[in-house]
Amino acid sequence: MTVSALKSTSAAPWWKHRWPWFLMLGPAIAIVAGSYFCYLAYTQQDALVVGDYYKQGKAINQDLRRDHRAAALGVSAELTYDANQGLLIGKLMQANDDLPLQKKVFVRLSHATQPEKDINLFAQLDASGAFSIRLPMLERSRWVLLLEGERREWRLAGNWSWPKQQAVTLQAELPKSMED
Repeated sequence: MTVSALKSTSAAPWWKHRWPWFLMLGPAIAIVAGSYFCYLAYTQQDALVVGDYYKQGKAINQDLRRDHRAAALGVSAELTYDANQGLLIGKLMQANDDLPLQKKVFVRLSHATQPEKDINLFAQLDASGAFSIRLPMLERSRWVLLLEGERREWRLAGNWSWPKQQAVTLQAELPKSMED
């Protein structure tokens, strides 16, 4: 082969070939995807992480006192949700008839993963302890249910997987001692 033949078959610059671009496509996609996930990590709040865990840990003891108080009073509740009418229907019961009946209760339905969907309501009780609250359509989810007295001196807590569970019963139980 002569020099003139080599000059006529000279190779094109690297950027004109498809293989370098094809080989660079994988790392380029990884960089774009990584940048997107970094953006999501820094802009979206993680609702499952608590900023002041120590303060919330101390508050657990106060909540346990309210659970003990509910157990001592013999308070229990039954709740159902009527999706056709959009009503949360409940009945508060007390085992001790000597205590004055509650007039109002605080009802909190906390979404398991999305705090912006939490529902906080006050319910007015009738003479028998029954109440009904108008609610928007409940999302199919597991809800953490909290029922508290008017002055928040006691509380009942439980989980409710609606619509799998049509009704839920909340009952305070005294915790078993560590020695048992």
